[in-house]
Amino acid sequence: MESLSNPTVNWKHSILYLAFLYAILYFLHTNLLLDHRPVHHKKWPHLPLRFRHDGTFKILQVADMHFGAGLITRCRDVLPSQFPYCTDLNTTRFLNTMIQLENPDFVAFTGDNIFGPSTSDAAESLLKAFGPVTKSGVPWAAVLGNHDQESTMTREELMSFISLMDYSLSQTNPPSKDIDGFGNYDLSVYGAPGSSLANTSVLNLFFLDSGDRETVQGVRTYGWIKESQLHWLRSVSQGRQGQNQEVNHAAKIRPADPSPALAFFHIPIPEVRQLYYQKIVGQFREGVACSSVNSGVLNTLVSINDVKAVFIGHDHTNDFCGNLEGIWFCYGGGFGYHGYGRAGLHRRARVILAELRKGDKEWMGVERIKTWKRLDDKNLSKIDEQVLWESSRTR
Repeated sequence: MESLSNPTVNWKHSILYLAFLYAILYFLHTNLLLDHRPVHHKKWPHLPLRFRHDGTFKILQVADMHFGAGLITRCRDVLPSQFPYCTDLNTTRFLNTMIQLENPDFVAFTGDNIFGPSTSDAAESLLKAFGPVTKSGVPWAAVLGNHDQESTMTREELMSFISLMDYSLSQTNPPSKDIDGFGNYDLSVYGAPGSSLANTSVLNLFFLDSGDRETVQGVRTYGWIKESQLHWLRSVSQGRQGQNQEVNHAAKIRPADPSPALAFFHIPIPEVRQLYYQKIVGQFREGVACSSVNSGVLNTLVSINDVKAVFIGHDHTNDFCGNLEGIWFCYGGGFGYHGYGRAGLHRRARVILAELRKGDKEWMGVERIKTWKRLDDKNLSKIDEQVLWESSRTR
C-alpha cells in the first residue's frame, strides 16, 4: 500500500504557503498597516496675525488665478510678442515675484483660484496654484469663486482641503453655525508688539462665500451672499465692537471709530454697476457680472459701520476702486494667465496697507488704510495709489 504522505509534495506546499504569507505581509506593509512614509502635518504660521514693529500690516490680494493643470495649460489673451510660450507657470512666477517684492504679512485669494474645466484633479491644481504662498510661509486665506468647483471637488471639499494646506488660515465655516455657502469666516489682526493693544484686535478681516451659479424664476444667474451669512456678519461685527469698547474703557482710551474691518468675496454686488457714473480710481473696462438678486449686502455693511473697504474679483479687466455710501469697493484685477483678459493688458495684483497711529509712547489703533496695484510688466509698475480710509483722529 502506497504511503499517504509524500515528502516532496508536502515540501512544495509549504514553500507555496510561505510565499503566500510573505506576499500578504508585504502588501500590508507597503500599502495598509505598516506604511512608514512620512506623514505630512500642516505647517501653521506664527499666530496671531499682528501689525509689525513699524506699525504696518500689508495684504496682497490675488484675484482670479484661474490655475489649470500647470505646464500644459496655455495662457489666454496675451500677445505672442509678450510671451513666446505662456502657461500657468507664468501665474506661478508672478505670484512668487509679488511675494518677494511686496513682502506681505498676509495674502488674500478672492476666488476662481483654479479653473475647474482645465484640470482633471482639483487637489493637484490647488497644490500647484497655492504653491508659492505655502512655500513662502506667509499666512494666507482664500474664498471660492464660481469656477473652483467645476472639476473633481465640491465647494465644501475644496474649502476643507484649502483649510488644511500649509500656512492657510481659511475655514470652511464657523463651528456650530448654520450658514449658507462654504468659506464664511473672520480673522483678527492684533496691535503692534509691546503696545497696550498687542492683545487686542485692531483690524478685522471678513471672508464671505458669494456662491457660483443659481437659477431664479427659471433664469440662470450668478450667486449671491445670503441672509444667513449677513446675519452671521452682523453678529460677529457687533461682538468685535463690544470687545473693543471694553478694552478701550479698561485702558482709558477714548474710542474714535470702531476698529476698521475689510471684507473679501468674489462676485460683486449689483450696486457696483453704479460706479460707472461716479469718480473711481482705476479702470472700468467691462460690465459688472453680478447676481440678479440684491440681497442687501451694501445695506448690511453700512449698518454695521466697521467695514471700510471690500475687495472683489470675477470681472478680470476691471481694476478700479469706487465708493458706495462710504464704503470702497475695489477689484483686484485679473492675476492669472489662464483667465480671460485683454491682449496687451498686463496682469495685476492689489496691495492693501494698514498703518497704525503713533501715540506719545507707542503704536495705537489703525490710522489709515491705503491701496495700490502692481503690474506684471518689466518694471513691476506701481499704479493708482490711494487712501481708502483715515481715522477721525487723523482728519
